[in-house]
Amino acid sequence: MFELSNIEFLYQNRIGLSNLNLKINDGETIGIMGPNGCGKSTLFKLLTGLITTKDGIYKFNNQIINAKTIKKASVANYLHQSIGYVFQNSSSQLFNESVTAELSFGPLQMGLDKNEINQRVADCLKLLHIEHLAERVPYQLSGGEQKLVAIASVLTMNPPIIIMDEPFNGLSPKYQKIVQKILIKLKDANKTLIVSSHNYYYINEVIDRCLIFNENHTLKNDLTPIEIERNNALKTSLEY
Repeated sequence: MFELSNIEFLYQNRIGLSNLNLKINDGETIGIMGPNGCGKSTLFKLLTGLITTKDGIYKFNNQIINAKTIKKASVANYLHQSIGYVFQNSSSQLFNESVTAELSFGPLQMGLDKNEINQRVADCLKLLHIEHLAERVPYQLSGGEQKLVAIASVLTMNPPIIIMDEPFNGLSPKYQKIVQKILIKLKDANKTLIVSSHNYYYINEVIDRCLIFNENHTLKNDLTPIEIERNNALKTSLEY
């Protein structure tokens, strides 16, 4: 599915990613961890085609994604329809006048008919138990409610891959548990999930592998939860 070889990315004179070699398979649930500024968000932007690099090769389902290929509508549409991206800051992702309009927006852009859109919206409201928010204004919701609406707005497009950037950040324990349960449901539905977190505790029960980046923007470890559990010092260092 995702294959990155010898990736280097620079922001002018600042390193974003260094010597990254990585494969993510269909149906895997991947945790991404590391200190602030280590390259997690840069990786997400690269995977979704928001940025490209000349240094190294990025393939998505055997399609090379670079500055040239992403300009092709067929390639861009395929990538963007395959990957749903839940931003760290939910308020920056929500812009419609109601939750229903927010959840309808993506399917409308996909050209789906009204009945299909209405069914998807109803299904996602029910799945996340937010039917009571349907006619609320998104920017008037709490942070936890906004996070659920942001996730639902991605799910209505039914992408096979979902990337979540720090979905637990700033949430109360109640909403952290709700998001954890959502991840489990999505995993059970065979979605490919890529989730960044600052605390291993939030993701350890759902991930298949944990990719740990260091302050040098390098992938330091690629470990299973079993391997992490065997290393008490590493496990403790990931709970911060």
